[in-house]
Amino acid sequence: MLAPVRSFLALLLWVVALTSPVYAQATTTPTLDLTVSTIVVAADATRRERVAATMLLEEVQRRSLVRWTIADRASTGAAIHVGRLAALRRGPLAGRLNGPAPGAEGYRISTAPGSIVVAGADERGVLFGVGRLLRSLEMSRTRVVLPAPLDVTETPVVAVRGHQLGYRPKTNSYDAWDAPQWEQYIRDLAVFGTNAIELIPPRSDDAADSPHFPRPQMEMMVEMSRLADKYGLDVWVWYPALDDDYTTEANIGKAVAEWEGVLKQLPRLDAIFVPGGDPGHTEPSAMFGLLARQTANIRTFHPTMTMWMSPQGFTAQWMETFYGLMAKQPVWLTGIVIGPQNRDSLATVRQRIPPQYKLRRYPDITHTIRAEYPVPLWDVAYARTLDREPINPRPLDQAAAFQRWLSVSPDFLTYSEGCNDDVNKIVWSALGWNPKADVREALRQYARYFVGPAYAEPLSTGILALEENWRGPLAANIGVERTLAAFQAMERTAEPRDLLNWRFQQTLYRAYYDAYVRRRLIGEQAAQVQAMSALANVSGLGSMAAMAEAERVLASAAQPVAADLRTRVFQLAEALYQSVRMQLSVPLYRAIAVGRGANLDLIDAPLNDRVWLSEQFAAIRALPNERDRVTALTRIARWTDPGPGGFYDDLGAPDAQPHLVAPPAFRQDPGPYHSGLTGFGSLPNWRLSWMSHAEAFYDGALQMTYTALDPTARYTVRVVYAGDIYSQNVRLRLTADETHEVHGPMAKPSPVAPVEFAIPPAATADGRLTLTWRPNQGLGGAGRGNQVAEVWLIKETDPK
Repeated sequence: MLAPVRSFLALLLWVVALTSPVYAQATTTPTLDLTVSTIVVAADATRRERVAATMLLEEVQRRSLVRWTIADRASTGAAIHVGRLAALRRGPLAGRLNGPAPGAEGYRISTAPGSIVVAGADERGVLFGVGRLLRSLEMSRTRVVLPAPLDVTETPVVAVRGHQLGYRPKTNSYDAWDAPQWEQYIRDLAVFGTNAIELIPPRSDDAADSPHFPRPQMEMMVEMSRLADKYGLDVWVWYPALDDDYTTEANIGKAVAEWEGVLKQLPRLDAIFVPGGDPGHTEPSAMFGLLARQTANIRTFHPTMTMWMSPQGFTAQWMETFYGLMAKQPVWLTGIVIGPQNRDSLATVRQRIPPQYKLRRYPDITHTIRAEYPVPLWDVAYARTLDREPINPRPLDQAAAFQRWLSVSPDFLTYSEGCNDDVNKIVWSALGWNPKADVREALRQYARYFVGPAYAEPLSTGILALEENWRGPLAANIGVERTLAAFQAMERTAEPRDLLNWRFQQTLYRAYYDAYVRRRLIGEQAAQVQAMSALANVSGLGSMAAMAEAERVLASAAQPVAADLRTRVFQLAEALYQSVRMQLSVPLYRAIAVGRGANLDLIDAPLNDRVWLSEQFAAIRALPNERDRVTALTRIARWTDPGPGGFYDDLGAPDAQPHLVAPPAFRQDPGPYHSGLTGFGSLPNWRLSWMSHAEAFYDGALQMTYTALDPTARYTVRVVYAGDIYSQNVRLRLTADETHEVHGPMAKPSPVAPVEFAIPPAATADGRLTLTWRPNQGLGGAGRGNQVAEVWLIKETDPK
């Protein structure tokens, strides 16, 4: 069953009142040696209480040579009492368990010389109390200690704290995991307070099979449901409606039978979430009709199952239809899910649907670009080489995204495509338990528990440094080298078992990869500057010699630099495939696609314009005379020069877009769907300046502002409309000062090339100018398409 959801008013009072866990620690903090211990479990303990005790035993054993035992009474060494609070209060430990009781899923932990009591409010409380104890222990090879007394009563604030675990080909690792790996990962999440997982059925928007599957999808889905139930966690299923039509009785009946054939096999099912799009694209009225039938049927074999859906991908028109259907208060529906590709914010949805319907978040924690929470102002060099699903610890960004809608919709089940987002899952789980938790402390617990006590400080610091590696222009970010040095220091002193630990391997991979990309970027950009100098001297060298010199310089910079770093990246990629089946390459590890985490295949992607220049040179060499060749090369050499009195912006480059009206800082507004942000899209033969762009979502506007213009002059705007969306359904309109039309609705030119338009003189008569791009209104889907890569504002010269 779903955990009871606390009232909205109670949550608001909690946020305002700064309620914290209750601590009553002793005046001294002696270490409690637990090397010799017995886990004491009552003879009448439930099955899940025993599962929690076994987890405690085995996780200590996994991290040390220490061997505890489980018994129904204390023997030698320390005693660790594990059970439900109500039962423990009836025995000799009652005096240590006075005071306020924890709420649902909460626990009370009390320490004394020679003993620890872990008392859960319920079965889940026992599990999470054991997790809290495990996160607090220091476990070395031959010794286990609790470094300080732990006297705490804690209750989770957020009722639904879960993560999607999709066993399907699209993921960068999950499809290769066997049942023991899944059980370990479910345990790991439970230790940090997760209480729900979300499964994916055999039929989704994926291929029917993966070369990595150790077991058929349906068989593994059943096993994962069983494992979740073993630990008492909720089981959700993300079930897309994929058929083209759900308006006929025949089609609805077929879908009902299909879903029953899958869901009836699951040992546990608590909730179903049906996305409105990505995949699937069912008109709201038909969707409501289908889900009413599905709910009635599924409840015949899972009677307590709840049904949830999202308006994901809906157009503005469909959103209004959706709100009209919600106003009728369908009794079969429990709640609405809001995540990526939703036109309306959580606040808007909350306001427009009846209050009895719950809201659940579906935050995208796994993607860096084309995402709900893209990396702000990411350098294009990272986008070119790491792409969409890299190993992506973003603890502070994730905390900002968590806090943004906490008061509107605290419940969450995150969107994940693999173990690349492992740190992010832990951050969300920790904050779901206590939204005021210190993120740095959560990272210390992550490092201490998953790698070892010696890593609590250096690895937690390193994870934060990896996030900082992605802040702003890469070439200027000298912190990337400091981050690498810190990880190399950890690597040099690491024990063999540490080097085999996939979580440690992931952070090493990123530290080496980031530094290698930065060194390549610096070298390749320096070569491009030299190549442009040669082209600028075309009149002295001649066109053929200028191109030959430019090609020579660019070719020399294309050779691998920092070969030791590159070699180590490849070694770590192999280690990660062996340890956790991460598929970091398509040819080496049979990843499904480069954009699905296989960034090893992009490690040498060009970080200058040599591919584009090669194509330009081939065309220029074919020109019939030297004058034309010189003119063409001069145009390339002066590409970013807007001429006297003009301006140039490379949109998407954080340090080269001074006229762009910037969105709020990420931590104030992590999902700016109606203001500009940085996006990425590319083809191999594009200029680097086309591979990043500014963009706005759905009906939002992109704007650029100029001041100190010449009121008497005429201006022309030159624009490159690049990006990743070229649908004819997306048409852009450009206006000056929101009044004068510069060009009417038009599709982006394909292939990409600059286009020019005159600015109406009335728009610049006051010496100022605002350019505004808007798409056609009411878009659905991902809402992308309003994307601009380069802008020149050119002052026309006197004809004389």
